[in-house]
Amino acid sequence: MKKLIITLAAVLAFIGGVYWFISHRTTRSDSPADTQKLRVVTTNSILEDLVANVGGDQIELYSIVQRGTDPHEYEPRPSDIQAATEADVLFHNGLNLETGGNGWFKKLVETSHKAFDRDVFAASAGVKAQHLTTNVNEEDPHAWLDLANGIQYVRTITKVLKQKDPKNASTYQHNADTYIAKLQTLHKTAQAKFLDIPEKQRLLVTSEGAFKYFSKAYHVTPAYIWEINTEAQGTPEQMKAVLAKIAASDVRALFVESSVSPKSMNKVAKETGLKVYSKIFTDSLAKKGTTGDTYYSMMKWNLDKIHDGLAQ
Repeated sequence: MKKLIITLAAVLAFIGGVYWFISHRTTRSDSPADTQKLRVVTTNSILEDLVANVGGDQIELYSIVQRGTDPHEYEPRPSDIQAATEADVLFHNGLNLETGGNGWFKKLVETSHKAFDRDVFAASAGVKAQHLTTNVNEEDPHAWLDLANGIQYVRTITKVLKQKDPKNASTYQHNADTYIAKLQTLHKTAQAKFLDIPEKQRLLVTSEGAFKYFSKAYHVTPAYIWEINTEAQGTPEQMKAVLAKIAASDVRALFVESSVSPKSMNKVAKETGLKVYSKIFTDSLAKKGTTGDTYYSMMKWNLDKIHDGLAQ
């Protein structure tokens, strides 16, 4: 009987401990009041930086796709699923970025029991989308490469944060106003930056066709090997098409993106005799502590390097 009582007491203690753990964890994961900070998750490093500039110290921020990784195709880790589940707000780019290819983000939203337009928001809302040429029904996701669109992203992010966390609304708006002014100055300078280069030299040759928005905003012509990273890359037909565009221009430099393999662009360089002038940023910021590790410095790097390469 004594052994039975001891065993029963141990079982009850164990059950009580499990109940306390579950209750404690539920409180931490479901109530932002414990930390007094809004928990925000973004799908990539570019959105992470935009949100950080608005949210500042008032939010806890987690980015899913790590720097240097392509967000078109991604396999979420357990830590990503946990962060999404515990988040108050999830920001994704939209425009077919995370939901193209294997559709990993839709699966993540379902797994984390979130809902679009309630917990999950497209930072690109309000942007006028361009479309792919290989599939006119699909939107080109790379809208952030036009600074005017980046500013619209900031406005959308600010609106959502203010709605979700009204007690800090004035702080979010102040941060956004300061940041937008900085981006607007760079955008205004960029709009005239390439006009000193002869038009026939203003062919921007990249691996992925990510620079349609950039090209329209800053008066260059985009050329690329493949259109979007979810499709075949470096096929004979693609190589033939980009080589023909190069031959019809006076372009003097090639560029390769930091988040793709340089293999195909090196083949273009060998075929044309042109050099790859610089790496540029498209789908990811640089590693922290290096040039291009913020949206602003990424865009300034791209503008400066592309201009200098085309102007040779």
